[in-house]
Amino acid sequence: MIPISIRTFLKRQQPKRRKLCLTEKLRLFRPKPFTVGASIFNEEAVLKIYEAKGRPPEKPLSILIQSIADAESIASEIPAQAELLANHFWPGPLTIILNKSENISNQITAGKNTVGLRVPAHPIALELVKRVGPLACPSANLSGNRNPLSASDVLEDLDSKIHILIDGGRTEVQVPSTIIDLTVQPPKILRKGGLDIEEIKKHIGEISE
Repeated sequence: MIPISIRTFLKRQQPKRRKLCLTEKLRLFRPKPFTVGASIFNEEAVLKIYEAKGRPPEKPLSILIQSIADAESIASEIPAQAELLANHFWPGPLTIILNKSENISNQITAGKNTVGLRVPAHPIALELVKRVGPLACPSANLSGNRNPLSASDVLEDLDSKIHILIDGGRTEVQVPSTIIDLTVQPPKILRKGGLDIEEIKKHIGEISE
């Protein structure tokens, strides 16, 4: 497989851009290691993510979206706290856990009633989501292996298991996103990451860790 640029990829897919994730898996670059993505509205494509990675079925997938407006079709409700955090920290390293809509497959959420949402800060990832819609996106490696930092790292693990590789250049290991659960009160930090907890508190008040 020969990696391609985001410009080449979007040019090829222009006539059918709303369909390109329905039957294919993707690679995209964001401000952490490369990720593998598929449309959240195609269960077959989502299942292929688990198969390609050897990912345990009990581990849910997070979803990349364009803005908080996308959450309306993914979450059953959008609390005021979610809008506050989105306005201040998206795009950026914050994953917000909300109650999922019935539209979202249990394969994505691993049977849970909640779903994790994030707006990527990297321009390639954000442009891709804008063009094709929300994407289920774990890291582009075999489950348990080190996170890939380059296109060649991705190919070492998944060359025969993917359809398209979008190469945004080499990245460096960075702190993962902070994960906050807004389905409980007070909101709970599930993973510390790229955002200072005190900064989050300034906007929504008390949280538990």
